[in-house]
This record gives sequence, structure tokens and C-alpha cells, in this order.
Amino acid sequence: MAMCMLKFMLPLLFLAMIPPKTAYAEFELWCVADEQTTDSELQGALDWACGKGGADCSKIQENQPCYFPNTLKDHASYAFNSYFQKSKHSGGSCHFRGAAMTTEEDPSHGSCHYDFIP
Repeated sequence: MAMCMLKFMLPLLFLAMIPPKTAYAEFELWCVADEQTTDSELQGALDWACGKGGADCSKIQENQPCYFPNTLKDHASYAFNSYFQKSKHSGGSCHFRGAAMTTEEDPSHGSCHYDFIP
């Protein structure tokens, strides 16, 4: 009986000695313009993101892959996401005075790719 118990307990003891693995999971989040934001608020936030914010706004220029659709909301979304991805690990947020929000749905479309940086 003692030998049978030892055969059962030994593997359990071994498993108890293995440290648990830590899982580092991060949701994929993109930053996009909030549909309810006024055009003047969007424009101000877009100007800041592409200026002092340091977003890469080159792809929303004419003849570039994210120029179309040529709407303020779409251009702001691209710029907001560019800023957010570059700065989220150093204190940057996806707020833009309430003009933006995060989404788990990749906003990329056609040849326009929205970056995601883990």
C-alpha cells in the first residue's frame, strides 16, 4: 500500500515543484476618432497629433495609402492611432480631449494599414 501511495504522490510532488508560467497577454487595441466628436474638435486633435504629438501623418497625405477615404474622421483616426501606438508605453493615451477611443477591431482597410505595437 505504501509503495502504491508513493507511486501516486511522487509525480504530484514533482509537478508542485515546477514554477507556474506567467502569461503576458495584451489585447490588441487601436485608437480611432470617436464618431460623436465635432469636426472642430477633431481638427484640433488631428493638428496636435500630427504636430507636437509626433504622429506619422505621411500616409494620410494625398497619393498615399491612407488618404482615402478623404474624411476628417478617417485622417484623424489614422493620426490618433499612430500617436497612440508610439507613445502608449511611455504614458501616451488615446484620449485627445475626448475625441478618440480605443477599439479591438483593426481599422485597417484596403492598402491602409494601421500599426499595432505590442
